[in-house]
Amino acid sequence: MNSYIKKYKLKDIVEESGRISWVSPSNIALIKYWGKHGNQLPSNPSISFTLNDSKTTMDFSWSKKSTVDDSIVLDFYFENKKNEPFAQKILTFLERNIELFPFFKTLSLEIESTNSFPHSAGIASSASSMSALALGLCTVENEAYDLGMSESEINDKASFVARLASGSACRSVYGKVVSWGHSEHELINSTNETSSIVLELDEIFSTYRDSILIVDSAVKPVSSRAGHALMNNHPFKDVRFKNAKEQMMKLVDSMIKGDLESFCKIVETEALELHGLMMNSDPSFILMKPATLSIIERIRSFRDSSKLPICFTLDAGPNVHLLYPDNIKEEVMSFIKSDLLPFTQNDLVIHDFVGSGPERYL
Repeated sequence: MNSYIKKYKLKDIVEESGRISWVSPSNIALIKYWGKHGNQLPSNPSISFTLNDSKTTMDFSWSKKSTVDDSIVLDFYFENKKNEPFAQKILTFLERNIELFPFFKTLSLEIESTNSFPHSAGIASSASSMSALALGLCTVENEAYDLGMSESEINDKASFVARLASGSACRSVYGKVVSWGHSEHELINSTNETSSIVLELDEIFSTYRDSILIVDSAVKPVSSRAGHALMNNHPFKDVRFKNAKEQMMKLVDSMIKGDLESFCKIVETEALELHGLMMNSDPSFILMKPATLSIIERIRSFRDSSKLPICFTLDAGPNVHLLYPDNIKEEVMSFIKSDLLPFTQNDLVIHDFVGSGPERYL
């Protein structure tokens, strides 16, 4: 039996109406999740920085339905407007996983959601939005039925639920440095079903900043979901999954030692390997733009000349995440302004940093 299915009698509702609010951040993967199997299970472990300012706020209001039935009553608003496409996405997810939240038989739910970053900024919001959704659903269930779940129990179930909604979202349930998936490394406690904080790393990684250089904010021509599916028959999938597991071990070791040179090398290898997999898929697709490559070249040149420990990573898109410790912030800001800004779309750069994870406000 799934341990995340809570047992309670629907008639034993304690709070017939209420309101709670969660703020949950996005994350940027250092070891990439690309390829899955089963029910949203990763084909390799991944690890990420949880960001601080790129986040989703979700308010949840619930009330008791007039009758007990199997229908899911849900209203969803995004930035004060009804958003039927996203409401349908949530409904589909809930219908597929309704055994995890039997309270929908007795409660109706209204969700209001906003993002701190512009919708057109090109940042994937699924990690922040789906982690906020998972935390909210688990909290509504806990409070409406007074289940007495601890903070760690809510987080654990939320990680499980967020993964089912959007794989990388499970890493946003926790702060700082977070892993997802099984790894042989002794510091990695995550499983293929849930994420976990990675402890005992060098303190410098809690000071890391992420300046996101927006090259193109257009909708990607190939979704991440489609990209994951193409890994099923990818000619290099076995090599990729082996590489990712080995690079996970090496990256964590470099983060324990505070070895920034090795850290930068592995992070950049992962980013380029991810996009190489896209180019070698069938059908092949390219998400990088000419400006992406220009930015990468200038980052490498600046690192060689300045000897500063900066590096880049990429998500499944053309935008570049520039990673660096806070103690070189001023030098990096000057470099961005003089060398990188001309390659961004409308001079758009989103400056963020490693954060402590989701917060509940109500």
